Order: sequence, then structure tokens, then C-alpha cells
Amino acid sequence: MSNAFEDKGVLLSGGTSGIGRATALAFAAEGARVVITGRNSAQGESVAAEAAMLPGEVSFLPCDVAEPSQVEEVTEVAVARLGRLDVAVNNAGHQEKRAPLIEQSLEVFDRVFAINVRAIHVAMQAQIKVMLAAGGGAIVNTASVSGIRNPNPGFAVYSASKAAMISLTKSAAMEVAPQGIRINAVAPGRVETPMLHASKVADMSTIAAGLPLRRLGQPEEVAEAILWLASEQASFVVGHVLSADGGFLAQ
Repeated sequence: MSNAFEDKGVLLSGGTSGIGRATALAFAAEGARVVITGRNSAQGESVAAEAAMLPGEVSFLPCDVAEPSQVEEVTEVAVARLGRLDVAVNNAGHQEKRAPLIEQSLEVFDRVFAINVRAIHVAMQAQIKVMLAAGGGAIVNTASVSGIRNPNPGFAVYSASKAAMISLTKSAAMEVAPQGIRINAVAPGRVETPMLHASKVADMSTIAAGLPLRRLGQPEEVAEAILWLASEQASFVVGHVLSADGGFLAQ
């Protein structure tokens, strides 16, 4: 997709590392003007610097998606900076520390759902308003295979939140598809990111051996799936959950 997103405006949350970073750079490589958000300003500015030699550009805005007012404000600022909003990628996510459900506090539950579900709700509300006024757009939410089939005990809250996000994505997609807004989700599997390493589920080689491809995914591979969902090549794809999982769900 050479220059498939030339001069397009893209807003991407959780863009400072892992899948978000790879996605921001992939959009910029295709000529897009990208605003990434996150809590780590140093990492955000580093990603922007990485994109300096690419056809497009990346800039950073600080935002904690657990705070609804910040999500709304950063959308306004990003749209003003970009001049348009063609694509929104809601990628920011949070996973609790591994523990049985009976040991997970309400505070943990609230934070996971605040970031993985409520923030998506607030973000899509703001993004859809802008896209309706412009006559269309594409939204991609980063879900997880854990929202479809929970692969590991100890992450019940995370898995439930991703299942809720998938449902929210499909419902919103049905509402706005007639107005030219396509909403879809990508469901990564075992991808080598800081979140996976922090989960301490198992040794990385053990996880890789359990996948049909016998290897972990890379953030860049999920980024390609996100770009496809956001592109005109996926113009007939609405309310879909694309699993980039190395065959995990097929087992």
C-alpha cells in the first residue's frame, strides 16, 4: 500500500510502544500525518523522532485515557492539529497483574475497564462526531484473542474487558456504517510487546512453541492488519474482528 494514506489524518492512542509504536510508524511510512497519545512523553517524542525520515509525520500529545476529559480534549486538539480525522486507532490498553479472580480488587476491575472499555466508549463518541461531520472515516479498536477465548488463568478481568470492547465495537459499527464510518477491531494473539513480557504467563519460548506458527508475533505484523482494516482495501469490512494470532484461535 504505497502512500495509501498520503495526507490522511490519523489519531492513535497508546502509540508510544509495542503495537501502537509500530502502527504509528507504518501509517507515517504510507504518508499519513499521525498524532499519537500516551502517558510517557519521552517515549512519545522518541516515536515522533523515529518518523522524521518517513513520507508522513508523527507528533505526540500526552493523554491518560482513564480520564474521560483528557480523551475528549486530546481528540479536539488532534483534529485541530491535523485539520481532519480520517482514521482513529484506539490502541491503549491495560492488563491486571496475574492473580485468581477472587484476589482481584474492585479498584483493579475499575481501572482495567476504565482503560479497555470506557475509554473506547468516550473516544468513539468524540471520533464519530468528527467523522459524521466530514462524511465518513475508519475506526480500528485493538482488542485481543483473550476477548474471544481466554488462554490463561489469572487474567479474567482483562479478558472480560476485551470481550466487552468487541461487543461495543460491533454495536457501534452497525449504528454508523450507513453514514460511511467503518468500525472494526484487531485481536492480537501472542505478540512480543512490553505487555506480554510483563504478564509473566510463561517463558517466551514456551508460548511460541504452543502456536501453530511456532513463533511469537511482532508488533509490525499487527500494524499491517490495522492499516488494512483502515484502508480502502477493506471498504466492505464492517464490524469485523480480525485475529492476528499466529493460528491461536484455530487450534
